[in-house]
Amino acid sequence: MSVDTPINPARRDFLRTSALAGGGLVLGVYFNAANSAEKLVSKPSSTLNANEFRPNAFIRIAPDGKVTLISKQPEIGQGIKTSLPMIIAEELEVNWRDVEIVQGDLDPIYGSQSAGGSRSTPTNYEEFHKLGATARTMLIQAAALTWKLPAEELVAQDSAVHHPASGRKLEYGKLVPTAAKLAVPPADAVRLKNPLEFKLLGTRIGGVDNPGIVTGKPLFGIDVQLPGLLYATYVKSPAFAGKVISANLEEVKALPGVRNAFVIDGTANLKGLLPGVAIVADSTWAAFSARKRLKVVWDEGKVAEQSWAGFAAKAETLFKQAGGEVLRNDGDVETALAGAAKTVEATYRYPFISHASIEPQNATAWFKDGGIEIWAPTQNPEAGQKIVTEVLGIPKDKITLHITRSGGGFGRRLIPDYIIEAAAIAQRVKGPVKLTWTREDDLQHDQFRAGGFHYLRGGIDSIGKLTAWHNHFVTFSHSVFKDGKANLELGSGANLSGDEFPGRWVPNCKIEQTPLECGIPMGPWRAPRSNVLAWVFHSFIDELAHAAGRDPLAFRLEILGDKGFLPGTGEQGIPYDVNRMKHVLNHVAEKAEWGKKTFPRGQGQGIAFHFSHRGYIAQVAEVTVSKEGKVKVDRVVVSTDIGAQIVNLSGAENQVQGSVIDGLGALMFQELDIDKGRIVQSNFGDYPMIRIADAPTKIDVHFLKTDFPVTGLGEPALPPLAPAVCNAIFAATGKRVRQLPLSRTDLSWS
Repeated sequence: MSVDTPINPARRDFLRTSALAGGGLVLGVYFNAANSAEKLVSKPSSTLNANEFRPNAFIRIAPDGKVTLISKQPEIGQGIKTSLPMIIAEELEVNWRDVEIVQGDLDPIYGSQSAGGSRSTPTNYEEFHKLGATARTMLIQAAALTWKLPAEELVAQDSAVHHPASGRKLEYGKLVPTAAKLAVPPADAVRLKNPLEFKLLGTRIGGVDNPGIVTGKPLFGIDVQLPGLLYATYVKSPAFAGKVISANLEEVKALPGVRNAFVIDGTANLKGLLPGVAIVADSTWAAFSARKRLKVVWDEGKVAEQSWAGFAAKAETLFKQAGGEVLRNDGDVETALAGAAKTVEATYRYPFISHASIEPQNATAWFKDGGIEIWAPTQNPEAGQKIVTEVLGIPKDKITLHITRSGGGFGRRLIPDYIIEAAAIAQRVKGPVKLTWTREDDLQHDQFRAGGFHYLRGGIDSIGKLTAWHNHFVTFSHSVFKDGKANLELGSGANLSGDEFPGRWVPNCKIEQTPLECGIPMGPWRAPRSNVLAWVFHSFIDELAHAAGRDPLAFRLEILGDKGFLPGTGEQGIPYDVNRMKHVLNHVAEKAEWGKKTFPRGQGQGIAFHFSHRGYIAQVAEVTVSKEGKVKVDRVVVSTDIGAQIVNLSGAENQVQGSVIDGLGALMFQELDIDKGRIVQSNFGDYPMIRIADAPTKIDVHFLKTDFPVTGLGEPALPPLAPAVCNAIFAATGKRVRQLPLSRTDLSWS
């Protein structure tokens, strides 16, 4: 198995010329104008026209039998660079060891190239099967022509076409000249493999970049090197979106190794080019050293008046008022609560947190000949291209964007602020420049997961059944100007749907949402909104089960009921398959021996489930809490339903285990304070991350294969972790966790 570093052979010229160079076979899958995967439109490889069609993926088979697959989606550690090509290789019937994976650059021939929301697998799964199967069909047809035999007598296997009756075989490389001349067969002439025939899918395949990673191969954005490369740092106001009044630029320019220092006016876009001071030097060290001598006077604006303490106080006031927006209002909540045998009230709150990816934000840009070439570890290359066009006025066809591997993303690299900063500096310098953020930049100028406040009330009837649910959610928004008017726009991941469980299940249910305007940048954080809503709702459901004197599992199953399939309602409607959720819930309970174990004081078991990003996940956590209040997660059992096929078993387990550890780290440690419009924490010294000793002792992962479309796994396994652990903490100590992180709650017991 060989792997290429991110290069640029796969743009339009690759499509036009690679079939001719060496007689290779090039094949593309084409979508209709709406970029829908419903229709497969194909043409002979010799007549491919990039202006007429939008290929989604490519295969190249060389005369020597080498198979090159282009991976179009960004690799951020989720394993997509390995798993998507596996789908093609499965249908193509090639030896995985013969396959070379090349990272594709941003190009419209590939269709959408963003990686986020666990969409890469479901978006491409069916089409990648068709792509591999179509190429296999053409190779069989080429062998049939060569041997003058019916294609029905031939089979493809092990990178060759075989004639079982005679024992003859032709390796793919030898079939290339004939296959390259064939018209692509219609879709109804292509047979997809039966999943029972799969040899590669569902097995354990190591990441294609793993050898390069462990040997220090330059794969990441921060590794990019170019002739004559300069190095830059960009200093923004500590208070978000503050403007530069003055700076000691001449003094900084005179420092050793510094080539230039200048002010960039920037824009008011919190996700774009904010005002700041650029320092360009001969090395990153020289730029960072000069930065320490930089003195800037800032106009910090109104955001300097904002603080987390102020937000929290405002939320307490808003809880006593009607919500700004009613998202669901079924039955009569007030009457039901008044008549309930038992009622429970609780306030839950969680802070802003950072993505804190290991590789700080960076990008390299080279402005030349009126165009720009960019190398970036991005999850959303289209957004990077778009903002460079909008802010710098460079046409899209003058922008080349190379997608490098990312050292972590978790949603952070969907936002192109670091890309437009590098591009703006390069345009000013007129040469190649690498912008590298400091760790402090990365933490204090993130696109943060928004904090939030929930006021909850629940009612239980005389037989212990949930009859009333009220949630008033106070969240965060930005003031956005459109058509000359200021409108409040909720932060990414800071919104709530009236369909969220248990919204459609409780007869008397009121869900309200009130936005708090702020100037804090907000962006998607792994499993946006679900990562906190699951903790709030499934923790409070556990409170209600305890108040009702019911087993938490039985209580949840009763709420789910026999509703079968629930369609979504409203603008953010979310379809929900109740039977799939009950299946994983019962399965995880069985595997964790729910209700069959006896735990001493200080130990306990908690359960939770959540549906997000098309995945149905249930988890049971077992914890030990010392008398001093220190928590150790002993075991987490995870049951998942993400459809009919696990693509790469090794990668899938990695994603689930990583989600559990990531979710636990956020639960236990992560918290940002906001004061005077700025982040108080600055580095890992005061923003601790999870360490090996804090990780669960054991994580048991179970995949349930079901007859549903295949979906992704980067997001859905994270949300149930926090409520499962917090419910286990209650079982162990009798103490509820209603504020994140865990350090905010005294969990000691005697």
